[in-house]
Amino acid sequence: MTIRLYIVRSAALAATALLLAPGTASAQAEVDIFGAALCEPPYSSDIATRVSDAVEKFTKPDMSMMGAAVYHLPKPIERDGFVTQAVVFSGASIGVLVEGHAAAQLAAKYNLQRETSDLLGASTLGFSRRLPDKLQIRKELGLISLIAREGPALGGKTLLACELDSYEDLERLEALKRYLSSRKAAPDNSENGPNQ
Repeated sequence: MTIRLYIVRSAALAATALLLAPGTASAQAEVDIFGAALCEPPYSSDIATRVSDAVEKFTKPDMSMMGAAVYHLPKPIERDGFVTQAVVFSGASIGVLVEGHAAAQLAAKYNLQRETSDLLGASTLGFSRRLPDKLQIRKELGLISLIAREGPALGGKTLLACELDSYEDLERLEALKRYLSSRKAAPDNSENGPNQ
């Protein structure tokens, strides 16, 4: 497990434990899982650690979703009409699995733009919004975005997450987009064979 994943997971656990502690309204105000997924406040290792520590008090991670730790909450939480019962940590991101195929509705509610990449098939419908410069509190490490994505691995749910993308990952994604664009623009020689 990478240090980054450990930090993110730790933060998510802390937030959930505080949020779900019985009879503690102040604890719920102190750690807001949905808020963390919405980049409110923007992603940081402190937020990730608080959320992770909170969640781990109630449950252990389900590691069956490749590359992610999913924590199933004992009770659903709701915000703006969207419901979740699962907190997700993957790389440097904190998210929730919103019930149903809700990417378009989340995009409309939170002003997200349609993504041009399907992440090599991992996303069937994706939206994102990079946070404004003044909210890029980890700019030395990368850029923070709010994302909403549906995909075959999500089991009829939608990932809503605040993610910190390293500059290296952003460069790789841009290189992939350029490569795929050039492949679409190149003439198809498959009918005549490559040497004709």
